[in-house]
Amino acid sequence: MGAKVVTVTSGKGGVGKTTTTANIAAALAAAGHRVVCIDADIGLRNLDLVMGLENRIVYDLVDVVEGRCKLRQAMIKDKRVPNLYLIPAAQTRDKTAISPEDMIEVTAQLRRDNDWILIDSPAGIEGGFRNALAPADIVLIVTNPEVSAVRDADRIIGLVEAEEKDPPKLILNRVKPDMVRRGEMLKAEDVLEVLAIELIGVVPEDEQVLTASNRGTPLALDGRSRAGRAFQAIARRLMGEQVPLEEFAAEDGFLRRLSRKVRTGGQPA
Repeated sequence: MGAKVVTVTSGKGGVGKTTTTANIAAALAAAGHRVVCIDADIGLRNLDLVMGLENRIVYDLVDVVEGRCKLRQAMIKDKRVPNLYLIPAAQTRDKTAISPEDMIEVTAQLRRDNDWILIDSPAGIEGGFRNALAPADIVLIVTNPEVSAVRDADRIIGLVEAEEKDPPKLILNRVKPDMVRRGEMLKAEDVLEVLAIELIGVVPEDEQVLTASNRGTPLALDGRSRAGRAFQAIARRLMGEQVPLEEFAAEDGFLRRLSRKVRTGGQPA
């Protein structure tokens, strides 16, 4: 079958989905895997900016689908990691330019020569989401520990299940332990009680994420920050490694218990 296709999605915008996609892809590539990122957010592309590749775009995903270029011509090689590539979204078209069948065909071609394909899905539940979901082997849902974000993530879980995909995995992003302790932010336990899916990673709020994104350098390539290490850990869990949940979350008794139960691939016992 070749590469695994991982679709990174969210119920609402602004939760860190694109940053998460870029960082997991960079971590997988840094570990020696051949990785291709696809920006499926037609008309609103941002993945190229987060990866620092915006000035290298010649062709995009719609050009491939409509036959104006070969797939290889649209693949932009990363500046830092030699086995990481980006296929950018078209900025002057809308989501109707791509169909689910197109995405399945593009990823089928990419599977043969790569290890991982990460798709940055548009936020929400419209047609662009269905395009990104169609070829997915693994679905990662990114949410923040906020009531509105969790509610929207719950809607996405229902749509994933309706498409008969494997149960999605959860990334809890931009967690602020101090606010959790004060009761001003949902606990991981509360979020998991609502969503009832596997937790594959917890990423703390980290101002370096914004700085790195503005510079076009995924933080996972550094690993000195807490968020960078969290993204690396998520990538390792995707690869099947047994990795405890992030140490910063140990103050949360539930996460501490859960971290001792994490098995290969991040599956709790």
